[in-house]
Amino acid sequence: MRKSRLSIFKSTSMLISVVGIIMIISTIIVVAYVGYSMVSEGITDGISSGTQYDDLAELKSSYSNLSAKFESVKSTYYAGGANDIKVYNDAKLELSRANSAIENVQSALDAGKPSNEVDSRIDFAKKELQSANDAYNKL
Repeated sequence: MRKSRLSIFKSTSMLISVVGIIMIISTIIVVAYVGYSMVSEGITDGISSGTQYDDLAELKSSYSNLSAKFESVKSTYYAGGANDIKVYNDAKLELSRANSAIENVQSALDAGKPSNEVDSRIDFAKKELQSANDAYNKL
């Protein structure tokens, strides 16, 4: 009787030890996977934001060039009649909308918004800048 109890005790303690080791190993694997995911995501976000800053710089440059074009024809339209001033101001309104969209991209980048949200704001800013450019071409 004693030998059978001792044998059961040995096998039970061995089973508990094996299960414990398996649990420790699985915990280490899960923690390593979560750590790897976080590091990988951080690197990917850093790369995305780098190209987004490049897009923002390009948008700002295009806006500056277009704004200079608007200023160069301002005196011509303001010398004309009330209708010319209205046409110029409507086109200038498109330019200010583009500027607002570009500032929106800047604030999203400064706030650390997710990459997909910043990309959608960049696309919107590009569309607004194109609308302003079209409005200038119609002047």
